[in-house]
Amino acid sequence: MSGVFITLEGIDGCGKTTQARLLAEWLRGRGRRVCLTREPGGTETGGRLRELVLSPGREMTPEAELFLYLADRSLHVSQVVRPALAEGQVVVCERHADSTLAYQGAGRGLDMDLLRRLNALATGGLTPHLTLVLDLPPERAHLDEERLDRLESEGTQFYLRVAEGFRALAREEPGRIKLVDGTGEIAAVHGRVTALVSDLLERMTAREET
Repeated sequence: MSGVFITLEGIDGCGKTTQARLLAEWLRGRGRRVCLTREPGGTETGGRLRELVLSPGREMTPEAELFLYLADRSLHVSQVVRPALAEGQVVVCERHADSTLAYQGAGRGLDMDLLRRLNALATGGLTPHLTLVLDLPPERAHLDEERLDRLESEGTQFYLRVAEGFRALAREEPGRIKLVDGTGEIAAVHGRVTALVSDLLERMTAREET
């Protein structure tokens, strides 16, 4: 089977890191080669960009924040995602272009059409095969109040806008973007995730066999 690009999205504290790791383990258990990665920070330079954009207390305009994320995404796609896909791996990525639309668009109020064009430039037009949005109310997010980064410190109203931004994206692209109930036990959420991934893999296999 050819490479598969799966992204996990959602507000901070929704459980993306845990679910991405569990999904990678589940895929490996089924004989798939997996590239588990993240944005920002999936490359060496991206790690430095991540530190810049998320450091608490750092003053930053919405536009500066946007361009740091886009710089990270451009490097990440060219250095990590595309090579892994070319090798037939399943790329499981925490955050990708949809985070820009939800955070900098719905959250910060930047122009959505502009953001889509800039995303396309940064990714070279690459789009995930499947995007799973872990849908969780902001008041139920799992955050360490003593170690909040710059974005995690934005507060409830910001995250309400971001969460609704993700839901709006799912309504716009129901074939690619799936809302996953992020409440309940970790194992239950994992089951919801793997059911959707199983369906994707079965459909892709069927298309390749025809």
